[in-house]
Amino acid sequence: MPGATMDSELPVEPQSLKKLSFKSMKRALDLFSPIHGQFPPPDAESKKIRVSHKLNIEYGGVKNMETELSTHITAAKSQAQQASTTSNVLALPGPGQSNDTQKGGLQKDLVVSSIGQPRGPTNAGVQGRSTTIIPAHGSSERNLSTSAIMERIPSRWPRPVWHPPWKNYRVISGHLGWVRSVAVDPSNTWFCTGSADRTIKIWDLASGRLKLTLTGHIDQVRGLAISSKHTYMFSAGDDKLVKCWDLEQNKVGDTIQQLSLLNNSELACRNAALSFQVIRSYHGHLSGVYCLALHPTIDILLTGGRDSVCRVWDIRSKMQIHALSGHDNTVCSVFTRPTEAEEKADNIPDRLDFAGSTSHNRSHDSTIKLWDLRYGKTMATLTHHKKSVRAMAQHPKEDCFVSASAENIKKFRLPKGEFMHNMLSQQKTIINAAAVNEEGVLATAGSLDSEAGIYAVTYDLTGSRLITCEADKTIKMWKEDEMATPETHPLHFKPPKDMRRF
Repeated sequence: MPGATMDSELPVEPQSLKKLSFKSMKRALDLFSPIHGQFPPPDAESKKIRVSHKLNIEYGGVKNMETELSTHITAAKSQAQQASTTSNVLALPGPGQSNDTQKGGLQKDLVVSSIGQPRGPTNAGVQGRSTTIIPAHGSSERNLSTSAIMERIPSRWPRPVWHPPWKNYRVISGHLGWVRSVAVDPSNTWFCTGSADRTIKIWDLASGRLKLTLTGHIDQVRGLAISSKHTYMFSAGDDKLVKCWDLEQNKVGDTIQQLSLLNNSELACRNAALSFQVIRSYHGHLSGVYCLALHPTIDILLTGGRDSVCRVWDIRSKMQIHALSGHDNTVCSVFTRPTEAEEKADNIPDRLDFAGSTSHNRSHDSTIKLWDLRYGKTMATLTHHKKSVRAMAQHPKEDCFVSASAENIKKFRLPKGEFMHNMLSQQKTIINAAAVNEEGVLATAGSLDSEAGIYAVTYDLTGSRLITCEADKTIKMWKEDEMATPETHPLHFKPPKDMRRF
């Protein structure tokens, strides 16, 4: 007894969890798998059930087709006798037949019949017809037989109307640097260009001859605008300056008429430029000014630049009305809408639209902002673009505008800025400028590299001539080819397979 008591009081050896789990696994193997080196033999009954289940899933729709084939052939024969036509038909089972087939385990079937054989006994026992039965598969409620005879919807992209291609008919040289800006006179008799050589040159629109050279900027000229109400021309450049040139006070019109009669126009232009003076300058930008625009009905000027601010100026008093800040980086494009169009649209006050871009590594903040000029506040911010927005163009007649970036060209509706659609062409290059004429022809100018770039583009007032300013220091003029015909220049149009919504 004392020995037994001492044995029972001995401490139990502690065991780790890993050791206990191994013991449990060994006990389970000893219980369920006496032969450890071999897999247990397959169960024939379970294999039979598994194969039967797979057959029912894969071939359930056609499993009983052979047993009910004679029933469908008889029904097809009765329908053929009632039909009065002798052409090929697509016979769908009627209400009574569909009820019988549903009771027999089949859904609606499509019976394709042909009456091309002579009447007589056939191998299947049907006289005068050959019938093929296409059963509907699965338990879906959709009628697959209806989709077989459904009318095909035509393409939603209509074929465009043929227009003659545009050809280059004049190349103008004279600048010593990249030509960065262009503007056409409201009288449609001359146009001016600004260049990286810090000069502004005035050219005759009909002949392309140089009329006048203006100096005053100390850096490249980025923007030009000519007023249709006053005899003013405005210029902006990387020197943070916005200048106003009076075309009447300095007798530019008389000088142009005199210079058109001279052969040595370059020397005369240099002498005339010495007497040409700037009447106003607008100071306030902290960095280079990249774009400017004039309001069509109000005497205000809008400028945007690398300081990420669009500034609104009073033309006569040179006072800054608003400093519209909200973009992260450089403002590169700006335009305004006339007051009459806004009042006719939705009684919305004067509004300003401009696109934001950036100065760091030529990137942009990819947004377009719509502003209320009364309060200087943002009305809407459009964030549809994924890459930098470098150019915008307003339609002359319609209440819409387009914005161009490296990934796509998008069209928006005015005055609220609703997105309409993307353009069909999927360009893969940087677009620096865009212009639209009254016929709706959109011209975009871009660049693949620094030596083959186009920095500015505009139409004349008629919309029949296009002017482009390029990186090779030239100005090119384009017009439609009068000799082109649909036979010589056929239209190759393929509707797009898919079109990105945003």
